[in-house]
Amino acid sequence: MAKLNIKVNRKSGELLSTQVSNQLAEQISSGRLSPGEALPSERALGEQLGVSRNVLRSAYSRLVEQKLVETVSGIGRRVRAAGTSQNT
Repeated sequence: MAKLNIKVNRKSGELLSTQVSNQLAEQISSGRLSPGEALPSERALGEQLGVSRNVLRSAYSRLVEQKLVETVSGIGRRVRAAGTSQNT
């Protein structure tokens, strides 16, 4: 499981889900998160960040739309390798 360094700023005016998805996207594009690497569950990351599962569901959905993350049945979400198909 990936060790994520994500922080949310409740005073920024930017949606929490946008903050999370932007930070994850940056970690993926910079190579800190590798293709195939598992991402934490909504519940686990929500507890870590002190945000709701709905915030994380929205953030993860945005990353799926951007084709940076894929959902694998029975496994969860992982960083998508370039050229792989979406398994939702």
